[in-house]
Formats: sequence, C-alpha cells, structure tokens
Amino acid sequence: MAETTLIIAALKVVGYGLGAIGPGIGIGIACYGCCVASARQPELAGRMFTNFIIGAALAEALALIGFVLAFIM
Repeated sequence: MAETTLIIAALKVVGYGLGAIGPGIGIGIACYGCCVASARQPELAGRMFTNFIIGAALAEALALIGFVLAFIM
C-alpha cells in the first residue's frame, strides 16, 4: 500500500512537470511575438509590452493552478 502511494505521488510530480511545459512554450511564443512586433513598429512597443506582461501573467497563473492541483490531489 505504501508503494502505491509513493508511485501516485511521483506521477503527480511528473504530471505537473508535463503540465508546466505548455505555459512555458506559450510565454516563449508571446515573447517572440512581442519582440517581432516591437521591431516592426517601435512606436507601439510600450503598449505591446503591457499586453505581453498581462498575457504572461495569465499563462503563469495556469502553471500555478496546475502546481496547486498536484498537491490537492
């Protein structure tokens, strides 16, 4: 019984790790888009950066929700 509990706990950690890949890729793509957009239209760089920060915060919130769910389950 103890081995089963240990295996389930380990799978939760692996599941969280796999779940954190998505937000990481999403933030990378968003950062790339912000850099390209800033290079094309420098006068809008401040506005795009603000939108990027909001989007990155939302993507990180998804990762944190997954982190909390790994502990709850």
